[in-house]
Amino acid sequence: MDTTIRIKDPKASVKFYEFLGMQKMRQDDFPEKNFSSYLMAYNSPQSISQNAAITDRQGVVELMHNHGSENNPDFKIANGNSDPGKGFGHLCVSVDNIQAACKRLEDAGYKFQKKLTDGRMRHIAFVLDPDGYWVEVIGQKPLEETENITTTNTDTYRMNHTMIRVKDVEASLKFYQEVMGMTLLHTVENSSANFNLYFLAYPGSSKPPTQAHREGLLELTWNYGTEKDANFKYHNGNTEPLGFGHIGVSVDNESEALSMLKEKGVSLHKRSNGKGKHSEIASAEDPDGYQIDIVQNEACDIPLQ
Repeated sequence: MDTTIRIKDPKASVKFYEFLGMQKMRQDDFPEKNFSSYLMAYNSPQSISQNAAITDRQGVVELMHNHGSENNPDFKIANGNSDPGKGFGHLCVSVDNIQAACKRLEDAGYKFQKKLTDGRMRHIAFVLDPDGYWVEVIGQKPLEETENITTTNTDTYRMNHTMIRVKDVEASLKFYQEVMGMTLLHTVENSSANFNLYFLAYPGSSKPPTQAHREGLLELTWNYGTEKDANFKYHNGNTEPLGFGHIGVSVDNESEALSMLKEKGVSLHKRSNGKGKHSEIASAEDPDGYQIDIVQNEACDIPLQ
């Protein structure tokens, strides 16, 4: 699964995600459309998808840069966590030794929305990327096992999940399971705080030791009661204020997948990216209007029909 977010300064953003251990797997430049995309992923020998094609990975972050925005003092990204742009929540990276990983980030000068020592949830932190997007940091091991460890190895990190807020959780779960074919792995109910979390994925045949060792999960956050408000709507990030772009899902047969989505009544839109034989990208909309790009998996590429 691919997650696209808009950025202001590619040098600063690429540096940040490389500091988190990701590699720039590919850069696509579209001078005629005045933007570039930087595709970041974990690719060490200890990663899940070392040297796999970009569309055959479960955890890719695509940084989309509109040329010249880095020189515009008035240009600002909406990180999705405040109105009027609330919708997208965060990216999440899982790490080997969370205390050491957070200290390394803090020592490098990166700011935190929430440190491990803040609040009651001492097992998670949120670091801010250069545009103010929240990046959750979670541990792959229990907190008490790593409290005295002072080193961290970014080769072991995982691009664990992407979080979006949803209005009607029943509609969203039905869409992502019955239409998009994902599996609900885990639910966290927070009745005292009036919200639930739902973690979905394409589990495949791999059996990682814990959920934190996975990549490419989708977290749906549902705040109780939003489904009852006819006027309530989350922002999909693709109108002002701009920020989050889309989720990308790769499929074994693009033509058949699009036909299936049409049969199920999913709204589809196409746009040109001007590159390669798959020069048109089709995107679907989920119940909240978030965009989902449907792309051909290069590992099972077939002739276009």
